[in-house]
Amino acid sequence: MTKTGANEDRKTALTAWLEEVLAPQSFELTVASADASFRRYFRLHTAGSSLIAMDAPPPQEDCRPFVHVAGLMLRAGLNVPRVLAQDVERGFLLLSDLGDTTYLSQLGPATADTLYRDAWNALVKLQLASRPGVLPPYDEAMLTREMQLFPDWYINRHLGLTLDEKDSRLLQKVFATLNANLLAQPQVYVHRDYHSRNLMVCDGEPQQNPGVLDFQDAVYGPITYDLVSLLKDAYIAWDEERVLDWTVRYWQAARQAELPVAADFADFYRDFEWMGVQRHIKILGIFARLYYRDGKDGYLKDMPLVMDYLRRACARYIELRPLLVLLDKIERNEPQVGYTF
Repeated sequence: MTKTGANEDRKTALTAWLEEVLAPQSFELTVASADASFRRYFRLHTAGSSLIAMDAPPPQEDCRPFVHVAGLMLRAGLNVPRVLAQDVERGFLLLSDLGDTTYLSQLGPATADTLYRDAWNALVKLQLASRPGVLPPYDEAMLTREMQLFPDWYINRHLGLTLDEKDSRLLQKVFATLNANLLAQPQVYVHRDYHSRNLMVCDGEPQQNPGVLDFQDAVYGPITYDLVSLLKDAYIAWDEERVLDWTVRYWQAARQAELPVAADFADFYRDFEWMGVQRHIKILGIFARLYYRDGKDGYLKDMPLVMDYLRRACARYIELRPLLVLLDKIERNEPQVGYTF
């Protein structure tokens, strides 16, 4: 069966399930969004309100982590979709609707300070609720597996290059250096994709900003990870001076809340930057994989910003300079693919 045919069959089954759940109420179903996974989201328009239906087809997707993490975040005081009905065996969820106004659509010079303040205050709430053993650990194996996407998909597949043994050893040594820092950081609940496309502006309820989506891959890991996702966003760029100011303000809020961030901001900022290097190595690999494996070319245009973040951070730390040298080397061999760094 073609992918289109499978999607239509899934939609038919989802509609039938919703009719059972909402009977006798009628509704109209429209596409809300799709993401980088196999999940799809539909908006149900009823007489008095709207709801969201998630279609997460097994075996590619599993709804249970979403339900679990939604409960954790609600108890922590975050504004996340409430699970109103579920059929996890078939991959169907009915959720409350946080609207369709993303942070990305509203961020600008006049709004950024307020929106980001709301976002890092929500992040502090989530981190304060953290407990070990509740979410999967963001351990060395997972961190390394993510970074391995960079040579496998960005260097080998996207650039068409093969690293020699010396460069491969260098890259693995950089991975080990990063892991030593990241695993030594205080560990908290990590959303893992806390950025402007997954944060929603909830009109009329400023105290509830942001609405938080796409949290099903949450883990227990480094305290700087979600802040990096927020402030070094792959989809929107800010002057480094402004990012530094926002990082200070989060750090002050975290200290006041007695979160275990470094007592010296210079140490915290170094942790923040090194976490960013891991994340941006991973993202370059993911964006390449989305194109070559999944046929999604919309992420190629975001690669230059991610590479800029990576290069700037590597240039600031002597331990990471070997990676900068390697980036220079592979870029000199980069083929033309319709865009430039």
